[in-house]
Amino acid sequence: MEDIYIVGVGMTPFGRLLDKDLKTLTREAVQAALDDAGLGKEKLQAVFFGNASQGHMEGQQMIRGQIALRAMGIERIPVFNVENACASGSSAFALAVAQLRAGQADVALAVGAEKMCSADKARMFSVFDSAWDLSTVEENRSNLLRMGEGIDVPEGTCSTRPYSVFMDVYAAMARAHMRRWGTTQRQIAAVSAKNHAHSVHNPNSQYRSAYTVDEVLAAPPIVYPLTLPMCSPVSDGAAAAVVCSGAALGRLNIDRRRAVRVRACVVQSGSDRREEDYESHCTALAAKRAYEAAGLGPADVSVAEVHDATAMGEIIQIENLGFCAFGEGGALSERGDTRLVGRIPVNPSGGLESKGHPVGATGIGQIFELVTQLRGEAGARQVDGARVALAENGGGLHGIEEAAAVVTILSC
Repeated sequence: MEDIYIVGVGMTPFGRLLDKDLKTLTREAVQAALDDAGLGKEKLQAVFFGNASQGHMEGQQMIRGQIALRAMGIERIPVFNVENACASGSSAFALAVAQLRAGQADVALAVGAEKMCSADKARMFSVFDSAWDLSTVEENRSNLLRMGEGIDVPEGTCSTRPYSVFMDVYAAMARAHMRRWGTTQRQIAAVSAKNHAHSVHNPNSQYRSAYTVDEVLAAPPIVYPLTLPMCSPVSDGAAAAVVCSGAALGRLNIDRRRAVRVRACVVQSGSDRREEDYESHCTALAAKRAYEAAGLGPADVSVAEVHDATAMGEIIQIENLGFCAFGEGGALSERGDTRLVGRIPVNPSGGLESKGHPVGATGIGQIFELVTQLRGEAGARQVDGARVALAENGGGLHGIEEAAAVVTILSC
């Protein structure tokens, strides 16, 4: 198959952007990606638009991509709307790559955009309520929360303020990990402190304040063992990536020195696996497929961006990705192996916990960061000698794991 390259990336700051609508955020990210590629919008042959929340927040249930893109003059070409919960952006990217590999286009755009922040807190947090099976809500809840049994929950460690039900789920997963592997709350806090430290150097991050481990532990609780800095915020934002075939690189006079090769992009759905069957986790299976397609392994990865909707999520995913054995993610993180100068730097952007989590844009925001790293353009958060990068992005819940997992491997 012909090689596929990312030739342009763009991203807005993530955060509470109440003065900007979805069309504006989309235009800013797409125009930045086109400018980065040195291409005009007339060169695009297809667009894949990732968005998960606009129907819930604004009632725009259909043709979201066509509406957002027409406002900036992108018309006539195919526009595909992609919704895959928090994996919407990475799924849009996977489809853009597949379109090129199939020979249906030479140049395509993947964009994710989300407008989630609102003064209506109940509506804002309920955006996640349909990211699992709505016909079995109570069964979903009881099965997932049962995972956290066996670990005492200290009094006063659950917030009385509104938050997403998914924080309850992540907390249950964290307690299950603590029970089976001996993971500690302090190890989870080490992940959060590391990511907040990284975000200080990222101008696109929603939060840019560093925390010590002790400060993370002393922060307001969400649900044990998670405190506020361990959890991703609700965010607005957009990100975009222009991809092209190898043949188009020369034809369009694109600078090959800044083109980043897509080595693999794998989408995996979850399954009805047993809780203790960690090796069959959908992300672990997606990672195996991605490594095989790329002809690489975990030891070859220089830098990774993973889906840390909570700090516990990062521990789970670095195990699924093979950066350490199952059960060792907490110790690896506390030891400092995932810091910028560590053995395998993870989330140099600050991750979802600090950079923000506008769900449809999150996956392409990860791509933006990794392309920046592979080009050596990340400034104070640059991973020295980055040559191979991996992005992991998950979406929704079905059973005891993500409904969708996307693993992408890039190289310079």
